Amino acid sequence: MSSQNYVPPSYRYLTFAIIVAVIGSVLVSGSFYTVRAGEKALVFTWGKITSVTSEGLHFKIPIMQTVSKVDIRTQKAEAPAAAASKNMQTVSTVLTLNYHLDPNRLSELYSTVGLEVENKIIAARIQETVKAVVARYTAEELLSMREQVKNEISESLTKQLMEYNIIVDAGGVQITNFDFSRGFNEAIEDKQVAEQKALTARNNLERVKVEAEQKIAQARGEAESIRIQAEAIRAQGGKEYVNLKAIEKWDGRLPTYTGGNAPMPFLDVK
Repeated sequence: MSSQNYVPPSYRYLTFAIIVAVIGSVLVSGSFYTVRAGEKALVFTWGKITSVTSEGLHFKIPIMQTVSKVDIRTQKAEAPAAAASKNMQTVSTVLTLNYHLDPNRLSELYSTVGLEVENKIIAARIQETVKAVVARYTAEELLSMREQVKNEISESLTKQLMEYNIIVDAGGVQITNFDFSRGFNEAIEDKQVAEQKALTARNNLERVKVEAEQKIAQARGEAESIRIQAEAIRAQGGKEYVNLKAIEKWDGRLPTYTGGNAPMPFLDVK
């Protein structure tokens, strides 16, 4: 054996020890995993779920076991939805949903539908629910009863998603304004304009009626005044009333007469 190819046994042992140490450190480091707050971890043993762990430091068997972490905090899903109203008007909206996965049913959820719930479950349920609820209302009712419609959609979605171990947060359903076709929007606008004109016409009619009633009342008052004056004239024989009116109109100047010694005429006032 050539001395150049000779490797002392001590070197071989050292190399072997280093390799074992490296493999050991890799195995040890891969035997522990950390679950953060707001997470759960699915532990698989040879590809099958065997446990679900909560936050903290945990041990797993290298090679034999793998871990998949799941976010159980509140998530936000948003999906457009289109439907037909009871009177066959096309309605479109956007629904926002706040939800979280049931932390106690993650194993069942993964086994049935997996963890991609937004694309597989939530979007489809939103479409179906909006169509079912909107179909029970006319387009006009959707505008005037928006809060009731939202509550019905929220209640239906909550029940459906619960079957998939998906929990809808309280008040977690929000709906943007319902959008209708251009023709329907124009019809609504025309109706509002017509109602405003009708209201203005009614107000004008009421004003005319009030003014007419005021004039009638005024005329009645004047007629009553004339009647009272006429009765007063008749009661006084007419002469005293005429003299009184003449005095009221007299400006205080005596009339001037020329010629003769005739007496100056004046009213006979007693």
